[in-house]
Order: sequence, then C-alpha cells, then structure tokens
Amino acid sequence: MIISVPDLPMVDGGGQEPRERADAARNRRRILAAAIELVEERGIDCVSMDDVARAAGVGPGTLYRRFGDRAGLALALLDEESRDFQDRMISGPPPLGPGAPAADRLRAFGAGYLELLDRHSELLSIAVPPARHAAGPHAFYATHLAILLREAAPQLDAAYTAEALLATLGPGMHLHARRGLDWPLDRLRAGWDGLVDALSGAPGATR
Repeated sequence: MIISVPDLPMVDGGGQEPRERADAARNRRRILAAAIELVEERGIDCVSMDDVARAAGVGPGTLYRRFGDRAGLALALLDEESRDFQDRMISGPPPLGPGAPAADRLRAFGAGYLELLDRHSELLSIAVPPARHAAGPHAFYATHLAILLREAAPQLDAAYTAEALLATLGPGMHLHARRGLDWPLDRLRAGWDGLVDALSGAPGATR
C-alpha cells in the first residue's frame, strides 16, 4: 500500500483491500509467472489473454475476472516496480523524495521514470492507455508533478504543465525515440532536464 500524503491520490483508490484467499493468491502468482515468461519470450504484442490462461493452467474466465483485460494484466505485471517508484517519490531520499528543491525533484522524477520506461515501455503502452489516465498511476504522477510545479514555476498553470510534461514520457514516444530515432537514454534525460530548467528558470541547478 502506498503511504498517503496530502494532495497525492492513492493509485489503488485507497482503503484496505480484502484479504486474498489462498487459492486465489496461488492462481494470481501462477498467472503472473506465466505472463512474465510469455512476455519475455515473445513480447507483449504477441501474447493474448488466452495464451496466458493456457500457460498458467487456468480458465480464461478466471483470468478475465481477476485482471479484466490485457491492460489490467500488464498493470499487474508492473505493480511491484511502480509501487516502489511511487514509494520513493513520497518517502524516499532526495532528490526524488522530499527534502530537495522542487526543480531538483522534477529532474529526479524524469530520470527515474525514464529508467522505468526503458525497461518496460511495451508493457506500459498497454497498461496505461488514455482511458485509464483518470484512475491509475498517471493521475498520481500528474498530481505529484503539479505540486512540484507550483513551487518551481508558480507562473504556470501547474495542472496543464504537469500533463504536458507527462506527454513527453509517453511509452509510444519513448519507443519511437529509442528505436525509431536511435536516441540514447542520456539524450532523453538531458532533454527532460532542459524542459525543467526552462520552466523553472533555474538552469544549472544542483542535482
């Protein structure tokens, strides 16, 4: 469970989830293990829900009831890393966590999220389609960035600028930059830092 702080929404909607039955927990572990193996072997675009159900030895209905669709399954595969990243944003050491100037925290967010994108851009492209933005990690990140922007760039519309910044970190754009344009990750980090510097009016701030 993500630690709650003022102004930051809980990704899972808040509240204590019911304790999972032992058999349901076993099924979940089998499904996720099978999905990870298939994704690593074929790539997410070549893995269907029926493929995962067969590999896990469960009925398709069990899979759909548990995860809803491919987006829900992809989100579950990313859950541990996403929650770790969010926890570090909320209570980890600076500059990603509290205790650093807002501009430095914005830079650290970009660096951390780019690393996540670089490992899982294909999964993220399925897990966070626009229809899920209002109630998933996207909403959490947008709120976090807006809070930092109100301090780093008070002259701007914080909510709009947060959404604009997140658009530059879209999985599809990342795949295009890395594979289509052959841009190195360092270039993407430097580009994000340049945006933050331009918005905050503080180029060359400490990192």
